Amino acid sequence: MSSTPGQVPPPPPGASPAQLGGYSAPAAPTNTLAVVSLVASVGSFVAHVIPVIGGVTVALIAIVTGFMARGQIKQSGEQGMWMANLGIVIGFVHLALVFVGIVILLILVFVLGVALFGLAANSGATPSPHPTG
Repeated sequence: MSSTPGQVPPPPPGASPAQLGGYSAPAAPTNTLAVVSLVASVGSFVAHVIPVIGGVTVALIAIVTGFMARGQIKQSGEQGMWMANLGIVIGFVHLALVFVGIVILLILVFVLGVALFGLAANSGATPSPHPTG
């Protein structure tokens, strides 16, 4: 069993991990849905420019895939729990920001409507209910 230059020779059969030196067991793979959740949550802030789909839909996708990934990770022992959790948190933060933005927009429309139409109603265009006498 000779190895070519630049290659590490395989471990001897029956060697324990302490005897292997630099050898370690391969790490568990990263859950794909956890990666999708993280990418979708970050991308949801940019996705508002996409017609029909929008950022809210992408944020919902991030939340759903994050919860699905957490379930899969608990069963399979894969890596990526932090990505799933972060995708869920960023997705919920995005939805909260959208909700706050819509509330602020509605308040502004209401206040501007009252200010503009309230001034027009009191500009003297309508007769006074009290006769001058």
